[in-house]
Amino acid sequence: MEKVSLDQHISRQFNADLEHLKSQTLAMGGMVEKQLHDAMMALENADSELAMQVLEAEKKIDEMELIIDDACTTTIARRQPAATDLRMILAVSRSVRDLERIGDEAQRIAKMAIGLSEEGLSPRGYVEARHIANGVRETLRDCLDAFSRFDARAARETMAKDKQIDLDYRSAVRELVTYMMEDPRSISRVMNVLWALRALERIGDHAKNICEHIVFLVEGKDIRHIHPDAQD
Repeated sequence: MEKVSLDQHISRQFNADLEHLKSQTLAMGGMVEKQLHDAMMALENADSELAMQVLEAEKKIDEMELIIDDACTTTIARRQPAATDLRMILAVSRSVRDLERIGDEAQRIAKMAIGLSEEGLSPRGYVEARHIANGVRETLRDCLDAFSRFDARAARETMAKDKQIDLDYRSAVRELVTYMMEDPRSISRVMNVLWALRALERIGDHAKNICEHIVFLVEGKDIRHIHPDAQD
């Protein structure tokens, strides 16, 4: 089974509770997507004003995590769900934790943007950052789409994209470290870009985690810490 639908229950309120958890998770995902987009725009343009907006948005994301997590706890206590329903609630709880951490990383990128606005644009690294950010945003968008459809196959396909993000990250780091060695005057500014790249790589990891939660929801398999070649 690669897709799953929420069970229908005698209690209409239980159905509504589960649908609300799903919709709230996707809404939080949309907020995080926008935060990442704005953080990267702020970085590329050394836009401190936009970066400050990203920092403010993080507070709303933190609040949403607490609200959804509390709703998960309340639903478990009231409904005592089993099987798919319980896995769905656990997947939501785990996913919103990863979404909140993605928000934290976007916040770090925004802080690097503020640093660059104060020190001046970095002479290198924006092409690499833009390329990696595009891959990360695509991965995040695809994992949220897989969640919206409870599609384990799509989740597994999205997980595989994280390998390329890791390769691109390591390649970019090597190039920027070499550049700093050749021009020590650039170290402070390029380091801001390096920290932003690191945040992007971590966002890719959290998107991969969400895909793992989807597989758990649909298939009942916990594939965390399992090598991809051994998952089938």
